[in-house]
Amino acid sequence: MSSADLPGGEAAAPTPTVFTVARLNREVRSLLERGFGVVWVEGELSNLSQPASGHWYFSLKDRDAQVRCAMFRMRNQAVAFAPKAGQQVLARGRVSLYEPRGDYQLIVEHLEEAGIGALQREFDRLKAKLSAEGLFAPESKRSLPRFPRRIGVVTSPSGAAGRATTHGLGRRCPPGAGARRAGSSASCCSAAASRRLCG
Repeated sequence: MSSADLPGGEAAAPTPTVFTVARLNREVRSLLERGFGVVWVEGELSNLSQPASGHWYFSLKDRDAQVRCAMFRMRNQAVAFAPKAGQQVLARGRVSLYEPRGDYQLIVEHLEEAGIGALQREFDRLKAKLSAEGLFAPESKRSLPRFPRRIGVVTSPSGAAGRATTHGLGRRCPPGAGARRAGSSASCCSAAASRRLCG
């Protein structure tokens, strides 16, 4: 039947595309995975579940929203801390959709502590490394003299640190050894000034 055959000459409505639920979820999953790629998300850990399968399931949330996450066993074995509810974390992963339930989720590939937690962990790692090298051993330490023989601040003669030091020490100490604070020659100049102070 042509449009001329319809009352008033109206065109026939196009046949709508009808999705099955499975096809809809499959199409949405494909759109999410292609559209976002790898993303970083910061949030608070909640609803953490660690079943016998070894996979981790949890939510990341902030004040306004939350997102479900999954981190599979082969990935979470590399996590350097024990996650717990309420912890602020930084997650790297892929946005996806769990087709059987139609749940949008983040498939996490890397998880680390955020903010103070990450800084504390790095501090503890460095401290353990230096301790293993014996740098904190009592026999490696030198006792401080009651009165210093020489005080030095390696900085620019016109810098605030240099001015504050010379002003504070005043007439009680000889002039310091100046150094460049920035520029291509700063590191060499600072090293030379340090050697003069220690020589």
